Amino acid sequence: MASCISEFLSTEKPKDYYEGLIDKIEKLNSRYHMFNVINKDAGTNRGVPFSTKANICVKGFEANAGSKMLKGYVPPFNSTAAERILADKRFSFFGVTNMDEFGFGTFGINSEPMARNAFNSDYAAGGSSSGSAVATAIMKYHVAIAESTGGSISTPAAINGVIGFTPTYGAVSRYGLIDYASSLDKIGVIARSSEDARIAFDIIRGADDYDMTCSLEKINNRKKKRLVVVKGLLEKAEKGITSRFEKLLDKFSDRYEISYIEAGALEKAVCAYYIIAMAEASTNLAKYNGYKYGLMREEFNERYNEFFTNARENFGIEAKRRILLGTFIRSESVREKYYTKALMVRKMIIKEMASLLKDSFIISPTLPIPTPKLSDAGSLTPVQNYAMDIFTIPPNLAGFPHVTFPYAYYEGMPIGAQIIADQANDYAVLDFVKEWEQEFEFRYKHNVGSL
Repeated sequence: MASCISEFLSTEKPKDYYEGLIDKIEKLNSRYHMFNVINKDAGTNRGVPFSTKANICVKGFEANAGSKMLKGYVPPFNSTAAERILADKRFSFFGVTNMDEFGFGTFGINSEPMARNAFNSDYAAGGSSSGSAVATAIMKYHVAIAESTGGSISTPAAINGVIGFTPTYGAVSRYGLIDYASSLDKIGVIARSSEDARIAFDIIRGADDYDMTCSLEKINNRKKKRLVVVKGLLEKAEKGITSRFEKLLDKFSDRYEISYIEAGALEKAVCAYYIIAMAEASTNLAKYNGYKYGLMREEFNERYNEFFTNARENFGIEAKRRILLGTFIRSESVREKYYTKALMVRKMIIKEMASLLKDSFIISPTLPIPTPKLSDAGSLTPVQNYAMDIFTIPPNLAGFPHVTFPYAYYEGMPIGAQIIADQANDYAVLDFVKEWEQEFEFRYKHNVGSL
């Protein structure tokens, strides 16, 4: 798919595109719940519309991270990512998008109201960047600044038929991001083409004095001639997914050597990820206590335990689950048994993936199942939900750049594939997808993206 940014800026569209656009989006938003806040002044400079996820701070706009605990929080400052794209006059800030509470979710069902899939509103929108993906799919001209911890960019992008780019950890500043798990959180881009993702990435990336973990300046473009498929993970996907994925590989077979390998440490990625992520989440969410951070309590004459417990009732079920499990994991009696071992497994995974990616890309489906209906997604147990991240967690856990791109339909809904490269080789995965777009453009079956 061609760059919608380039098309928008090279035509007369800026002059008339915004006419009536806010009213149209507000009407659609009542059905799809993609935006938490719509900027009524969007389009003042008639730029390409962009949005930010609800955990990325934009001065003057509510950033509640999808949680009642932060209801009404209006940042007095801009995140670095928002500051950089706001300064680029080619873009116009359109609004704040819906998300799972604090980023806790795979299918977007841990938000209120739940975002709905752009192709069919009965289906899940994916999580946690659900609103970002839906808005990008529905709007023909739109770029979303989103965030991923374990797959929160890839999953919603895949099942809404758009591009989801998660950069190398440390390439984009996390200053102004409402954190979930600090060693895993990455700000990235959801767009309608790989070229749009690259344009936005080049604006928001780069070292930042406000974030000591953001120091990556040089981005590489090392081409690979081999595609690696992790056999042990692929076998866990549904047959309909694997059969379509095998057909995708056939299209690349004339240009790439395709190799199947055993999973090794990657099979342990989901377990290690959730132990680490929950431990960090429980630490980061501990500050929301009702009197300094988070929704303020009105009663200050309660005993501390009572006050603290009542304040934290504003967390949703999944947030409470992760706080409890994370606190347990970090406790002195079991820390060595779970948390320390998870860190060791993470190190093994990074080493294993780095070795594979020296001369290869790793390719996989994005999800092991087709897009579920909202009713089906809601009936999954927590463990079943966590298992849906088997393909997206390894690169997130290791901090490697990856892009998901739509390539086929399954039961009328789009499905995606994911390409992973070595650290700081972000341009290589974007160029890989660009080649795919030029030769095997994904065709929309209806008017999604016509607005």
